[in-house]
Amino acid sequence: MTLETLLAERAIYRALVHFARAMDERDWDALTALTTDDISADLGAGSLDGRAALVANMRAFLDDCGPTQHLLGNVLIEVEGERASSRAYVSDMHLGQGERAHLTFSTLGDYHDQWRRQDDVWRMCHRRKLNRAHLGDIRVLGAGPAGWND
Repeated sequence: MTLETLLAERAIYRALVHFARAMDERDWDALTALTTDDISADLGAGSLDGRAALVANMRAFLDDCGPTQHLLGNVLIEVEGERASSRAYVSDMHLGQGERAHLTFSTLGDYHDQWRRQDDVWRMCHRRKLNRAHLGDIRVLGAGPAGWND
């Protein structure tokens, strides 16, 4: 393994952690900086194309939710030149707020991400979340994007 590969793995690992924290801190500008313009995603509620669609989708769920925490583990990263892939377990907790303050919702999942190096920065270009299990009341989350639960 080369030093360049180790540095790439470290940069991607840090980007994964920053992405999780950006969701929890509702820091949409940080999330934007971590992704490519043409990112695609499937988080379990349909396909998303483009950075604006990804951020809008996350906001539809998280802006009306109380505190959240997305914990990552068992991270695997494979670097191949200017591209990379990663897998990470995610355990997330969502707390309700207001009239839903007594509710919680959590999931166990697996993030499968693709990365591209642009201008010496590793940015996510695809995310797929495999939801393995959930516990609690999904009403903790915001309404979600229009039509997602039809």
